[in-house]
Amino acid sequence: MCPEIAPPSPAAPPWNPQGTQEAPGLLGRDPSQHTPSCPLAPLPYLGTLLWKGCGVDSAAFPWDAQLLAPPLGFLLPPTPSNSTPSHLWNLARNTEQQGWGRRCPLREVLSLFPLPGVAVSQLLSDQRHGAMSHRPPPDVATDDCLRSYSYLFSPDILRDKVAFITGGGSGIGFRIAEIFMRHGCQTVIASRNQQRVSDAAKKLIAATGQQCLALSLDVRQPQTITAAVDKALKMFGKIDILINGAAGNFLCAASSISFNAYKTVIDIDTIGTFNVSKVMFEKYFQDHGGVIINITATLDYRGQALQVHAGTAKAAVDAMTRHLAVEWGHHNIRVNSLAPGPISGTEGVRRLGGRRSNWERIILGSPLQRLGNKTEIAHSALYLASPLASYVTGTVLVVDGGSWLTSANEYMMSLGTETSKL
Repeated sequence: MCPEIAPPSPAAPPWNPQGTQEAPGLLGRDPSQHTPSCPLAPLPYLGTLLWKGCGVDSAAFPWDAQLLAPPLGFLLPPTPSNSTPSHLWNLARNTEQQGWGRRCPLREVLSLFPLPGVAVSQLLSDQRHGAMSHRPPPDVATDDCLRSYSYLFSPDILRDKVAFITGGGSGIGFRIAEIFMRHGCQTVIASRNQQRVSDAAKKLIAATGQQCLALSLDVRQPQTITAAVDKALKMFGKIDILINGAAGNFLCAASSISFNAYKTVIDIDTIGTFNVSKVMFEKYFQDHGGVIINITATLDYRGQALQVHAGTAKAAVDAMTRHLAVEWGHHNIRVNSLAPGPISGTEGVRRLGGRRSNWERIILGSPLQRLGNKTEIAHSALYLASPLASYVTGTVLVVDGGSWLTSANEYMMSLGTETSKL
């Protein structure tokens, strides 16, 4: 129990749960006037609030609303980034390490804040075994928006930006659009299937409140790209970010793939990426700058069996990334590749990975021992698109949990796998 809790001051200003920008704190006050024995004692301005276990009603003080940072007792404004079990753990551990553990034991500190669905014992166990540092953000397997979202980045990090996303109607492209929009960005999502992107746009607008323009184009046909970019510029007046996410893939041995099938993948993945990038450069980026993120893969790193078409195409895109970064850098254009590993809720895993009998063993054998999810890839794209990556260009960000480093490339077993068109 936390001893020597001073009664709160009735003259203190009331706490405003909406006042996240200018939350009250002890900055500017005389610290000597507030030296509680327990670092989690209520501050004077918390009114009638009382702490659990210290004669105070904790129900009136939700754990995610106000958190105190020892040792000075500053009041942190409630934001999605600090309203998490991980933040609470760090706060409590900090308290314990500052020498207050004997007066406010870690378990007691954690018990002050009710965590819905999370037992204190489980939180302690998870943290001590490092589970929370590896726990992925929430995601949904379908092409639907997240049911809830906790911000890790500033919510307005892409405020007033406009992103043009090919392949934005489903899978990783859809989640990138959603995460960007949740951070203040307006989007254009484009693919060959107008109905798909139209349905996706309705979901995205409803979930985020941002604008989303759904357009039809074929990345193999520059005239359709030009028309789509013109429509986007007419609506938004600018484009700041380009995500090249359109792709096609299937499992097939090099000895069995047709010339046309190989060419089709190259046309979509490689030539399509160049087509969209060049049109965007000519229409807007040349004079205004911008960010280009090419979605690639790790298939070529080890010569993945049954993937000569996609591996070749993505390797060429990574090379293109470096060339364009060099040539277009003086136009204030940053160009990077983002290479996902096996990602849950995508057609790649459902149709390609699902057919491999040793798939579970491969995943468990990777360093993080799990699949990634679409939200993790979207967060990586968010980083590359944001000012946080202002000095990053011409590189490949691999987001695969280390799987390409350790996964066995069992090519003989793979060659016996039935081909499956994606």
